Amino acid sequence: MSEWRAALVDITPAMVAGMPFAALCGTLAVTKGLSPAEVFAMSLLVFAGGAQFAAIEIWSSPVPVFAIVVSTLLINSRHVLMGTSLRPKLHALSAPQRVLGCFMLADENWALAERRATMSTISATYFLVMGIAFWASWVVWSFVGALLGPVLEDPKRLGADFAFVAIFVALIVSLCTGPRSAGIVAASAVTAALARALIGSPWHVPSGAVGGIVAAAIVHTDRRGAR
Repeated sequence: MSEWRAALVDITPAMVAGMPFAALCGTLAVTKGLSPAEVFAMSLLVFAGGAQFAAIEIWSSPVPVFAIVVSTLLINSRHVLMGTSLRPKLHALSAPQRVLGCFMLADENWALAERRATMSTISATYFLVMGIAFWASWVVWSFVGALLGPVLEDPKRLGADFAFVAIFVALIVSLCTGPRSAGIVAASAVTAALARALIGSPWHVPSGAVGGIVAAAIVHTDRRGAR
């Protein structure tokens, strides 16, 4: 029960921050011609906020399948790095549990799992409960947005679209344990910002990842050289 409680306590702020974001996703999808049932199915099976927003943004008739696939691959490329970073920390989980947990992986529960790993072992209960709760919340609230879009209006006018960004920034800051890790985060952020300004979305996602990897490699080399 303590693992259940810890998972729910940790993920609740991200769930609350994600509610208006998910509702906005559902609202925008309906305005592009998707039915509430299709919005529900997309969130249930895809569960990728950034990729869903990108797909909805370029959705038209006929559907630009190639553009949607490429955008989704670029935006979700960060999941490869997130899964790689978590793999050695999920030894308490069986292979099916890791697959299920990583299907429900998002930026927020990834960062929470990384933070949890610095304090104790990540149990199957903690990882799966946190993922299921976050996934279910996104599915439900995107469906609510699809049903009640005209009533909810645009959450952006209240700054609700920044809630996800704010909570993720706070989680990343909590993972910075010193100048080296902070420098890696800064290098990734600067690279992503420059790519967004010079090239545009969604290229800033893999660019930021590459910037962070290069910075981490440099820091690791410097540490080995210092020894």
